[in-house]
Amino acid sequence: MVDLTKLSDQFVQSDFSSIPIINLKDAQSPSREKRQDLADQIRDACLNTGFFYITNHGVPLDVVNRTFAQSHAFFDLPPGVKKTVDINKSENFRGYMGLLTENNDPANKGDMHEAFNMGLDPLVAPESFKRTKKEGELQHSENLWPDENDWEDAKAFKQANLDYYQHVLALGYKLFPLFALALNLSEDFFEDKTCFPAAIMRILFYPALGDREVDELMPGIGAHTDFECFTILRQDEVSGLQVQNRKGDWIDAVPTPNSFIVNIGDQLQRWTNDIFVSTRHRVLPTLAKDRYSIPFFFGCDHNVPLIPPDTCVTEDRHTRYEVMTAGAYVHKRLSEVYSQAKNK
Repeated sequence: MVDLTKLSDQFVQSDFSSIPIINLKDAQSPSREKRQDLADQIRDACLNTGFFYITNHGVPLDVVNRTFAQSHAFFDLPPGVKKTVDINKSENFRGYMGLLTENNDPANKGDMHEAFNMGLDPLVAPESFKRTKKEGELQHSENLWPDENDWEDAKAFKQANLDYYQHVLALGYKLFPLFALALNLSEDFFEDKTCFPAAIMRILFYPALGDREVDELMPGIGAHTDFECFTILRQDEVSGLQVQNRKGDWIDAVPTPNSFIVNIGDQLQRWTNDIFVSTRHRVLPTLAKDRYSIPFFFGCDHNVPLIPPDTCVTEDRHTRYEVMTAGAYVHKRLSEVYSQAKNK
């Protein structure tokens, strides 16, 4: 069994110039050896780049295409219709966000994209909505959906997004056992910690700037790291995402047909005591063509304390963070980033 702390220190001395592609065909193989080999590939990616593409993921292409089509239709709606599901109407970061209402990099003026946020649906997991909320902690809540009286395709929009959510949620559950193996843990380590996960899905729209002058302080998304355990991102064919290596160079995450990009978030970096890497990334302003993407932020249950497992702590590598619940940590981070959205 590899020593994760020593391996982590070795990767810190190296750097990356490309993002690995990992084939998930053996993710649920009956062969423990094949699953472990796949987990080893994921471990190396998590230690080095914090990003990797996945193929053979099991999410149907028609489900993806329908969701992108409905994304286009939603963001084409008049502002007044989109405002009926504005984020200010939610106590838990659900709903629509307009241009520049989000700012991931405090040095910037805001992010040049629109968004629609949704989370775990009460129809899917009703028990998750019964837990009492604690002050300063994230909670599950109802999603906001456009009304058919305001938009004739509202029902199709809702259904497409729920279908996509369910398929990518299943993909996330397929990845957790591999992350556990990569950390020298039992495959079911995360199972009782992801019963009602904080899985947040967003559809994002980056309008093409055309001939307008590019303001470097208004990127598509400013440089940042994600908050949850990991993100499962689907891009359209328009480039823009970049990942920063340790030298500070920006590496293009070029769209690859029928693949997802997975990246480690701060929650898992914190949980693994900095063994896994949450890597800074950004989205450049789009010029010639509109860009759409669908990030899915997969976290554990809100009430799980982020205590590093024994495989991530040694006499030479003590616990580096105060223990917080997952819900308290993500609520804090979301509040910081989304503060601009209030009353805009």
